[in-house]
Amino acid sequence: MKSRTRSSGPYTTNRKPMSRRSLLRGTGVALSLPLLNIMQAPFSSAANATPKTTRMLAICNNLGLLPDLFFPQGRGFDYQLSPYLELLSTHRNDFTVFSGVSHPDVDGGHPADNCFLTAAPHPASGRFKNTISLDQLMAEQIGHQTRFPSFTLGVNVQEGVRSLSWTESGVMIPCDQSAADLFKRMFIQGTAQETKQQVRKLELGQSILDTVAGQAKTLSKQVGKGDQQRLEQYFNSVRQLEKRIEASKAWETQPKPKVNMPVPLDPESPGAYMEKVRLMYEISRLAFQTDSTRVITLMLDSVNSPAIEVEGKAVSDGYHNLSHHGRSEDKLRQLEVIDKWHMKLLAELFDGLKDFNEDDDTLLDRTMVLYGSNLGNAHAHTCLNLPTIFAGGGFKHGQHLAFDTTRNYPLPNLFVSMLQQMNIATDRFASSTGTMRDLQTI
Repeated sequence: MKSRTRSSGPYTTNRKPMSRRSLLRGTGVALSLPLLNIMQAPFSSAANATPKTTRMLAICNNLGLLPDLFFPQGRGFDYQLSPYLELLSTHRNDFTVFSGVSHPDVDGGHPADNCFLTAAPHPASGRFKNTISLDQLMAEQIGHQTRFPSFTLGVNVQEGVRSLSWTESGVMIPCDQSAADLFKRMFIQGTAQETKQQVRKLELGQSILDTVAGQAKTLSKQVGKGDQQRLEQYFNSVRQLEKRIEASKAWETQPKPKVNMPVPLDPESPGAYMEKVRLMYEISRLAFQTDSTRVITLMLDSVNSPAIEVEGKAVSDGYHNLSHHGRSEDKLRQLEVIDKWHMKLLAELFDGLKDFNEDDDTLLDRTMVLYGSNLGNAHAHTCLNLPTIFAGGGFKHGQHLAFDTTRNYPLPNLFVSMLQQMNIATDRFASSTGTMRDLQTI
């Protein structure tokens, strides 16, 4: 799917508003309100784009990697590549590997995957409520510069249970799991009638917002202080969304970018896990290459994957069951094969991003790629010492940043550095204590 074809013209979007809802209760009244952060319609002009853009692709494999084969020996720029990192050796100077990092107070084993980009504490708690994810904070700040503020992608994701993307209200954004559908949304131009219908839908959505907002204002006089605060947040969101709806109507009349390739074919079987991962990497590269969006998350739901096909053969057991290997040599051997394929596909992704030039940089130079997991050891369900690779994006790479594997360094510090690299003015995210130590920009 590699291509150097680019478009310099304006872009359009057919992103459909999501029907997620939140419930505000008044005296004898229940009012459903849309969760606006996931319904934003983007609009931008190439003239308004910054001269040098930065993008982000965040990937979470929620069963992680075998620690003994992932973490390298030594530290700094002279570290020794581990067996897994050897598969990325041609890109050694393009990435940094971390050890001894985690999210403070994020525990609970598998539920922690929903907190990979939020760092919200205690996800297994009965009273848990998630917070805004890194990608959605970025989308709020720079999403208007592209047709789509962000993409939330997934492979074999259990719908309604897992996602990397969460709104400011702590609501899950569902994953797009079809590379074909995403390709069509980005590059297939609709008919004049379809465009007219889409504009009408946008106008109808705006009129519904006006009606519901009016009802909410009446309701605000009857509810308690807590609901009044939530309603005020809603009013602010309505005002922002109305502006985006108006802007998105203009996009519907503009041509989409063109790429010289057919619509990809989605594998039907969840066992074709690696091929699905490869397709999602390719569609992400295309999205960045055409500047369709600058923020993408990808959840690799290994927990929800069956016996998967690797090198044309199916492993003997389900992915999740293999992760609970009990030191079985057979299961460890199969996991090693799977993990190495993850590294091979990541190397392919780096190759593809480096093959495309943007001015004097490669696309990898301008794309921050975060690859990691919510589990440091899937067999023990521990959320410490998370395997983490960070590539590209204008940082000085080629080193192993080794922190205390017992008293971990906060991974949210990396998120602060990433936000700042996006020219987003902030010095905090979740449980961060500052920017990532010893990580320098070029």
